[in-house]
Amino acid sequence: MTNTENGTLYTGVTNDLVRRVYEHKNKLIDGFTKKYDLTKLVYYEIYDDIETAIIREKQLKGGSRKRKLDLINKFNKQWEDLYEKII
Repeated sequence: MTNTENGTLYTGVTNDLVRRVYEHKNKLIDGFTKKYDLTKLVYYEIYDDIETAIIREKQLKGGSRKRKLDLINKFNKQWEDLYEKII
């Protein structure tokens, strides 16, 4: 999640991406995304099991900002909000 191209980034894990992005967009849960107005889904990965997803989340969170930006730019060069594409 982000607010603008090359802006603040948030990485998280969920078992329901559509629901979770909706919560972020509508600021239903207090926290980092609400504080920094992160309402734009610009990158996501889907896994079949939560254990693998959590391992990947930790890899992404532990990686550099440049690596995260490179992933987004490769996946979504225009930094468009992908929410409409997943619902």
